[in-house]
Amino acid sequence: MWKRENWDSRLAETLARTLASNGLDLSDRQCAPRESLGASGFSQEKEMAEIATFGAGCFWGIEAAFQQVPGVIETAVGYSGGETPNPTYKDVCTDETGHAEVVQVTFDPAKVSYEQLLDVFWKVHDPTQVNRQGPDFGSQYRTAIFVHSPEQEAIAKKSRQSLEASGKLKRPIATEITPAATFYRAEEYHQKYLQKRGVASCHF
Repeated sequence: MWKRENWDSRLAETLARTLASNGLDLSDRQCAPRESLGASGFSQEKEMAEIATFGAGCFWGIEAAFQQVPGVIETAVGYSGGETPNPTYKDVCTDETGHAEVVQVTFDPAKVSYEQLLDVFWKVHDPTQVNRQGPDFGSQYRTAIFVHSPEQEAIAKKSRQSLEASGKLKRPIATEITPAATFYRAEEYHQKYLQKRGVASCHF
């Protein structure tokens, strides 16, 4: 029988291997709580930052994974890619808004590249599943990359093609790559959901 703990543990192991293969050290992790950063330091990091947006199933565990990546400044979960303005979680769960659950990642490109973030993205979910991840199903759980620039689009498409050609996956990649649409921040209780419960530090 499927258990969320097993899914999170698998993500944790995969994330650790991915970070190591990219030469990223968890001890250098930059995604600290806002209050632990000096006001000027946080501001300077934000000025140099770029944004990446990913859909990879339930946003709780995926956010926790990206929080652990050195060079990530901040994460936020929300909804994007649909038609309904200002959707609530309840709205998105109807599978009628067109939105995907997404994680918006603010990162310092001098410390972690977009390519490295994509490597994490591919490995912490199954990009061959269509409109589902694990036990969760519906278009809101689709695999998606929302690009914020032509450069991100080119890098994402090249990354997808490389993974497809690698033969590592048994089925075709279902991940859509589309221009970033409006990001609607999810309700506050969804933000850092696992971290608030002390789970993120255990599994990731």
